[in-house]
Amino acid sequence: MTFHPQPQAGVAKPWAFPAPARDQLPNGLTVLRCHRPGQQVVAVEINLDAPLDAEPDGLDGIATIMARALSEGTDKHTAEEFAAELERCGATLDAHADHPGVRVSLEVPASRLSKALGLLADALRAPAFPDGEVERLVANRLDEIPHELANPGRRATMALSKELFPADSRMSRPRQGTEETVRRIDAAAVRAFYEAHVRPATATAVIVGDFTGVDLDQALADTLGGWTGGTAPQHPYRPITADDTGRVVIVDRPGAVQTQLLIARIGADRHDRVWPAQVLGTYCLGGTLTSRLDRVLREEKGYTYGVRAFGQVLRSTPEGTGAAMLAITGSVATEVTGPALEDTWKVLRTLAAEGLTDEERDVAVQNLVGVAPLKYETAAAVAGTLADQVEQHLPDDFQAHLYARLAETGTVEATAAAVNAFPVDRLVTVLVGDASVIEEPVRALGIGEVKVVTG
Repeated sequence: MTFHPQPQAGVAKPWAFPAPARDQLPNGLTVLRCHRPGQQVVAVEINLDAPLDAEPDGLDGIATIMARALSEGTDKHTAEEFAAELERCGATLDAHADHPGVRVSLEVPASRLSKALGLLADALRAPAFPDGEVERLVANRLDEIPHELANPGRRATMALSKELFPADSRMSRPRQGTEETVRRIDAAAVRAFYEAHVRPATATAVIVGDFTGVDLDQALADTLGGWTGGTAPQHPYRPITADDTGRVVIVDRPGAVQTQLLIARIGADRHDRVWPAQVLGTYCLGGTLTSRLDRVLREEKGYTYGVRAFGQVLRSTPEGTGAAMLAITGSVATEVTGPALEDTWKVLRTLAAEGLTDEERDVAVQNLVGVAPLKYETAAAVAGTLADQVEQHLPDDFQAHLYARLAETGTVEATAAAVNAFPVDRLVTVLVGDASVIEEPVRALGIGEVKVVTG
């Protein structure tokens, strides 16, 4: 039998996060474009300067309804016709609202990019906001709210936001509104919010894909270039304040067989120089199945299927006055809630006393930096990250430099960042579970004042 020779690995090719080209259309729309040969599905991200802070008093959730209504008909197409035109292009169009603003996302085959950009431009330029469609979207949102309240993870997030932030802060309230505020939303209010905040001069378009054979300049001029609107002042952002005094909130769910854990505090703006070390240290703590929290709580003790630690940007500003949420989350069996929390605090105290190992640091760097070429294989992944950078007022080369800084970060620096991110006496713990079972064991831990609220 003749065997073919074993294939040999080739020389690794250098990789860097794609660098976009930046320009501006005559209507004031900023455009970031990134040619990615071979990416035949083009991704487009539109950042709209319509933050949740700008929602009118008593109308929390209107940004979400507006985002969803953008594709529900234009001055040229009814909602049904618009959906059919998107389908003919093989395109998908989505939109959502978050604290920094509204994001509209389009994916379409490169051969149909011009047509899809025209539909996107119509949705941004002249959405119809029909009364009936807005009423339907409001009804759909009202139907979603009970399901969110019933979901332990979502309920924990709501309780944490209410606990961390002042009552007059938009961040203390659900991002997509409450039943009370959503019920007040009508088509007239949606149109008013759109007219006040959506215009090309304060928007950015990110376009990533293979542009071979596509006259992108002409396509943009014929579509998004026809979107008009005046200028608007930048939104003044209030400084983010939070109370992370160590304490525990139990959201009572009688009879629950599991307890949802959410342990969190507020951390630095993404502009802060500590960010790369914080990313690395947090990953070592709970970023993967082999991290410290999982080794103890999952492998050694069998309390959980998995616990994760992460940092999530809430808002980032050019002055560095924004903030991120630093959190540990997971679920455990009800009867081991106390021991699981006790062991979590032991992991944090051991980290502060003994630090990370060089091996932990090396594995984290390999996982975070080494997999980056795979993470950004698609145009959508690249476009999403570029749009995040725009939304967070970061330079276009931020991600490329972040990987370099991660690789340069030492074990001592990563340890210090992780310890500062999760100080044992400055963590707000939210538990969604059966208070009759978990309250006393949690009080006995002495990790802060304990209060029980209804689920």
